[in-house]
Amino acid sequence: MSPAALLRALPLAALLLLSPVRAVRQARRPNVVLILTDDQDVCLGGMTPLKKTNTLIAQMGVTFVNAYVPSALCCPSRASILTGKYPHNHHVVNNTLEGNCSSKLWQKIQEPYTFPALLKAVCGYQTFFAGKYLNEYGAEDAGGVGHVPPGWSFWYALEKNSKYYNYTLSVNGKARRHGENYSVDYLTDVLANMSLDFLEYKSNFEPFFMMIATPAPHSPWTPAPQYTKSFQNVSAPRNSNFNIHGKNKHWLIRQAKTPMSNSSIQFLDDAYRKRWQTLLSVDDLIEKLVKKLEVNGELDNTYIFYTSDNGFHTGQFSLPIDKRQLYEFDIKVPLLVRGPGIKPNQTNKMLVANIDLGPTILDIAGYDLNKTQMDGMSLLPLLRGDKNVTWRSDFLVEYQGEGYNGSDPTCPGLGPGVTHCFPDCVCEDSYNNTYACVRTLSASWDLQYCEFDDREVFVEVYNLTADPHQINNIAKTIDQEILEKMNYRLMMLQSCSGATCRTPGVFDPGYRFDPRLMFSNHGLRARRFSAQFL
Repeated sequence: MSPAALLRALPLAALLLLSPVRAVRQARRPNVVLILTDDQDVCLGGMTPLKKTNTLIAQMGVTFVNAYVPSALCCPSRASILTGKYPHNHHVVNNTLEGNCSSKLWQKIQEPYTFPALLKAVCGYQTFFAGKYLNEYGAEDAGGVGHVPPGWSFWYALEKNSKYYNYTLSVNGKARRHGENYSVDYLTDVLANMSLDFLEYKSNFEPFFMMIATPAPHSPWTPAPQYTKSFQNVSAPRNSNFNIHGKNKHWLIRQAKTPMSNSSIQFLDDAYRKRWQTLLSVDDLIEKLVKKLEVNGELDNTYIFYTSDNGFHTGQFSLPIDKRQLYEFDIKVPLLVRGPGIKPNQTNKMLVANIDLGPTILDIAGYDLNKTQMDGMSLLPLLRGDKNVTWRSDFLVEYQGEGYNGSDPTCPGLGPGVTHCFPDCVCEDSYNNTYACVRTLSASWDLQYCEFDDREVFVEVYNLTADPHQINNIAKTIDQEILEKMNYRLMMLQSCSGATCRTPGVFDPGYRFDPRLMFSNHGLRARRFSAQFL
């Protein structure tokens, strides 16, 4: 066996003991931990089960109550976290290899410039990853589990999508198979144990970054044995957009059957309970991690971020269960942060997005953000409570549907292009479920403006001050000037890159509107995006 192969095969403890020692002067820089859950909503009670997390992170730091993702799907969202970029700049548009999810193109063009790569190569951080990376990671056509992305000192990545048992991990490029024995295989607990081992054996002479990406609460929603009886009396919330017809919405929403069948409602209620049950193991992971940092004397010098890759819906507008839609329940996520200089029990209402995580963590590490091409903004001034911070009032949401030009065999009557269909033929996605939105939050407006790239060139607009559950599409009644300005702003954001993604929004004093460009190439932007990169 070659020396390189031998090194890859060593257990975590041995690798850590062999890790090179950097200058002692680096030791005082802050450490960073990022915990990323999978499909955890915030609008429908997704944080409720996490009592320990609330106590140990939220109550000891800041909760961002307006935190969003620019794409409500796992792979594009995770790519945005890693790169600090919108999907139109990192080019990961959905969960497929064809959609650039962990593809060779992603590995060549984007991976070398992710924030962990910069942390390790430039800032001298030891970096640790454990859990779900990108949905197609480990695919044979993308290099298999032998591919270890640049930027990671220690790599424990799940092959493909979320599982709890019977999965394969890439352990520094070597496949390790796990079975279905709870004590040694339950993935959330395995990630917790690996993380504790890293904290036990890592170098004490250089700062560290840890990214722990749990499977919970993603399907198949397999709880740990001790939690299978929890929340027996809990059902999915019956809020005002539950089990109603999505009138005046895009055709994919309108195709849902209302009222839902009893079997669909029972299914989504069961899924909702199981999702909560899986999160109890995440809560245990957080507790173990914080206690270990405290015992090691490192808690006071460590930032801990907690967030999710996207939200989720359970019965809203009669869609049984999924994400991928433009509404608050799918694009809004939890974001909790504790760390040095952050006052306890803080709530921040600024409009933040997961493209801000990379710039924030690099800023914490002392990296010059002017050297990056990231679209996001550093949250560090908000974390420190700086006064008179100039902040965004809008951001971009964009998604390109999966699907294919064929019929779902379970729902042949719906025609070609639909996907993720339930037995009663309600489908959650389609190849032309392709849209872009401006989500605006300012002193005067809480607004969402969306355009679909389809034959209808459909537009949805919501005033969330009057209609927080996004029931009434006001595209045909809103003031025409606002509509025109939002259309123009959407054009600007869809073509933005880096600093131009942070220009003033429609309701900022510095916004400049040129009506001559208002409807230029209207409806063609997403098509160009699709043809160019897929």
